[in-house]
Amino acid sequence: MGNRGMEELIPLVNKLQDAFSSIGQSCHLDLPQIAVVGGQSAGKSSVLENFVGRDFLPRGSGIVTRRPLILQLIFSKTEHAEFLHCKSKKFTDFDEVRQEIEAETDRVTGTNKGISPVPINLRVYSPHVLNLTLIDLPGITKVPVGDQPPDIEYQIKDMILQFISRESSLILAVTPANMDLANSDALKLAKEVDPQGLRTIGVITKLDLMDEGTDARDVLENKLLPLRRGYIGVVNRSQKDIEGKKDIRAALAAERKFFLSHPAYRHMADRMGTPHLQKTLNQQLTNHIRESLPALRSKLQSQLLSLEKEVEEYKNFRPDDPTRKTKALLQMVQQFGVDFEKRIEGSGDQVDTLELSGGARINRIFHERFPFELVKMEFDEKDLRREISYAIKNIHGVRTGLFTPDLAFEAIVKKQVVKLKEPCLKCVDLVIQELINTVRQCTSKLSSYPRLREETERIVTTYIREREGRTKDQILLLIDIEQSYINTNHEDFIGFANAQQRSTQLNKKRAIPNQVIRRGWLTINNISLMKGGSKEYWFVLTAESLSWYKDEEEKEKKYMLPLDNLKIRDVEKGFMSNKHVFAIFNTEQRNVYKDLRQIELACDSQEDVDSWKASFLRAGVYPEKDQHLPSRLQAENEDGAQENTFSMDPQLERQVETIRNLVDSYVAIINKSIRDLMPKTIMHLMINNTKAFIHHELLAYLYSSADQSSLMEESADQAQRRDDMLRMYHALKEALNIIGDISTSTVSTPVPPPVDDTWLQSASSHSPTPQRRPVSSIHPPGRPPAVRGPTPGPPLIPVPVGAAASFSAPPIPSRPGPQSVFANSDLFPAPPQIPSRPVRIPPGIPPGVPRRPPAAPSRPTIIRPAEPSLLD
Repeated sequence: MGNRGMEELIPLVNKLQDAFSSIGQSCHLDLPQIAVVGGQSAGKSSVLENFVGRDFLPRGSGIVTRRPLILQLIFSKTEHAEFLHCKSKKFTDFDEVRQEIEAETDRVTGTNKGISPVPINLRVYSPHVLNLTLIDLPGITKVPVGDQPPDIEYQIKDMILQFISRESSLILAVTPANMDLANSDALKLAKEVDPQGLRTIGVITKLDLMDEGTDARDVLENKLLPLRRGYIGVVNRSQKDIEGKKDIRAALAAERKFFLSHPAYRHMADRMGTPHLQKTLNQQLTNHIRESLPALRSKLQSQLLSLEKEVEEYKNFRPDDPTRKTKALLQMVQQFGVDFEKRIEGSGDQVDTLELSGGARINRIFHERFPFELVKMEFDEKDLRREISYAIKNIHGVRTGLFTPDLAFEAIVKKQVVKLKEPCLKCVDLVIQELINTVRQCTSKLSSYPRLREETERIVTTYIREREGRTKDQILLLIDIEQSYINTNHEDFIGFANAQQRSTQLNKKRAIPNQVIRRGWLTINNISLMKGGSKEYWFVLTAESLSWYKDEEEKEKKYMLPLDNLKIRDVEKGFMSNKHVFAIFNTEQRNVYKDLRQIELACDSQEDVDSWKASFLRAGVYPEKDQHLPSRLQAENEDGAQENTFSMDPQLERQVETIRNLVDSYVAIINKSIRDLMPKTIMHLMINNTKAFIHHELLAYLYSSADQSSLMEESADQAQRRDDMLRMYHALKEALNIIGDISTSTVSTPVPPPVDDTWLQSASSHSPTPQRRPVSSIHPPGRPPAVRGPTPGPPLIPVPVGAAASFSAPPIPSRPGPQSVFANSDLFPAPPQIPSRPVRIPPGIPPGVPRRPPAAPSRPTIIRPAEPSLLD
C-alpha cells in the first residue's frame, strides 16, 4: 500500500507483539481509530483512501456514503478483504470491494439517497498496514432529498457523534476550500466532543478548485481561524481522474507538483499534501505507542522481579550436580517438617480460610466428635434399670437380700467402662486419618521430585501406623486400669448415703438456662405439605429450647420447640440429595411440630451434622440408643419386662434406684477422666512423636531407603517448568530491551499549545445567515466595513477576520450564499478609499474571466475592509 509511515511502524509493533507472544501474553496497544467527518462531497472518502493507499471506496457526486463504513486494517502476510455480512468470501480485487460496498448500501437503504446508521464492517488484511480502525461517515447535509427523512441533519449528526465521542479516536474534520470555514459543521461537531482540540486535525480539500487569485494561505498557516493541531491541505483526484483510472501514485505526484508550483503554498509545501497528512497521523500512532510503553514496561518489570529469586537458583543449574541435589534434599525435608508442625500447631502465615485443616480438625475430634461418641454409648434408662435388677437378683441367688450388694454396682460399672473402648479407638482412627491427610498436603511441595515425595509419604505414614498400635494399646491399658479398681472414695463420688437424694439431678443436668449454645442455618427437609419439600431457616439453640427464624436478624420467629423429652436419631441421606440429615423426635410419641412426629434437619456436610449433634448434647438432647438386639435377648427382655411389671417389690426398687445413681456418678467420673486423658495420650504418643520423627529421623530413613540420585530425579513437569521459567525470564528481558529500543528510535511530538478557538463558538451562535460575518472590534463605532460594488468575475464570500490576521495573505473565498444575505449591503455607504492602501486585486486575473461557472453575476463581491487602526 502507499502509506510508507505506517509501514515503518509495522516492525515496531510486530517486535512488541512477538516479545509479548514469547511470554504467552498479548500486547494491548489499542491503537486509536480514525474518523473522517465533513459535509457532502467534501472529499472524506478520498482522504481515507489516500491514508490507506488503496482505491476501494465508492465515489461520485451528492451523498455517496450513506452508511458508516468501519474499516479494520489487520496486519497479515497475505492481502485480501472480508465483509462481516459475507465472511465466507475473500476479496482480492479492490474493485469488487467497492461494488460490494455499493450493493450492501443499496440493500439496506435503497437506491434513492436513503441513509442508515447500521454500519458496514470491512476488514482489510495486508502486510502493509497496522491494526487500525478507520471510519468513513456519511456527509453532513441539511436538506433532505429522495427517501431521506425530514430530520436528516440531526440523524447524521447523532450518527457521527456516536463514533467520534470515544476518547481514543482521532477526528479528521474535512472542509472544502471553497466553503466558508467559519460555518464548518465538521469543526463544530469535533468541538463538541473534543473541546481542548487535542484529537482534531483540520483537513482542507479542493484547494485546486478555488477561484483564480484566491487562496487559503491564512487558514493553512493557522492564522485566520486557528485550530490547536492546525490544518493540512490536500488535493484529491477529481471525478474525471477517477473515471480515467488515475492511480493514487500519479495523484500524489500531481498533488506535490500543485503545492510546489502555487505561489501561496510553495513556502509550506513540505507541510501540505496527503504524505504530510499520513505522516501526522502516523506520528499520532507513534505517540500513542510511546504513551503505552511505560505501562507495558512496568508490567514486564514487575513480572521480571517476581521471577528473579527463582531464576537465580537456575542460572547456573546442572541437573546432575550432587552438591545441588544434597542441598535441595536437605531444604525440602526441613521445609516439610516446618509445614507439618505449622499445620498441626497452627500459624499465622499459612491460614486456610475456606475449611478446617490439620490441627483444627483434630481439635474438633477431641472436643466435639469424641464426647458425642461417648454419649452415644450410654445405656437407655429402662435397659439400665433392668440390668441392675438382674444383677441384684443374681448376686443374692436363692436368698433374699436385706442390703444393697456392692457387687451389683461393680458389675454394672465395669460393663459400662468396657463400652468406652469403642469410642476411644474410633477417636484414634479419626486422628490418624487427619494426620495422614496432613502429611499428603505437606508433601505436595515435593511434587517436583516424585520419588522423594512417594518415599516421604511412605516412611511417615508407616511411622504413624506404628504409633497407632502403641497408642491404642495405651488407651486400652487406661480403660483396663479404670476397670481394675473401682475407687468409691473418689472425692466426686456421691456414696451410698447421698445416692437416693440425687435420683433425678444427674439425668436433668443441663447448661445454664437461656444460654445460647449455637446459631446457624439449617434446612427442614419435611416441612412442606407433601412432606417432601425443604426450606432453610435460621436456628437458635439454647439450654431450654430450639427456635427457628426467617433469617439471621431474628425478628420473625417461626416456631419455638422446648427440649423436654427430645432425642436425636440419624436419617439416611436421600438418593438425589447431597445434604446430610439428622432428625429430632419426642420420646413420648408426640408431634414435634404441627402434624410432624419428627423434624428432619439437613446440613451441607457431615462435619456440620456432628457439630450440631455435639451442641444438642450440651443442651441435654441425646441420641437415640441402638435397639437392634438379638432375638434371644429381646425375648428375655420381654420376659423381664413382664416380670418387672407383675413384681412390684418396693425394696428391690429402692436398691435399683440407689445403684442407678451410684453408677451414674461413677461413670461420670470415668468419662471426665477419659475425655481429659484421651487427647493427652494421642498428642504424646502419636502427634508429638511424629513431629519429632520428621525433624530428627526422616532424613536418615530417606538416605537408607534409596540412593540420593534416584530420590532427587526431577519430574518431567518440573524440568519443563524450569525451562519455561528460564525462557520467560529471558523473554521478559528481551521485551524490555525492545521497549527501550522503541523509546530511543521513535520521537514523541509534544501537544501543541492551546489556541484561541472561540471563533467556533461564535460561529455556532450566529443567525441562520452564515455568510454575515462579525465586524472586527478594531472598527470605531458607527463605521461599517468597506463594501465594493459589483465587479465582473466569480463572487467572493466574506470570511471572519482574526485580530492577528496577516496583511499579506488574501481572504479565503467561500461558496456563494443566498441572495438575501447581500440584499442590505447597499444600505451602507462606501467609506472613502485611502490612497496609501489600495484594495488588493489578485494579480493575473483579467476582469470578467471566471475560473468557475458564475453563479449570480449580479451578486456583489465583498473585499476585506481596510484596517482603520493602522490608518487612523
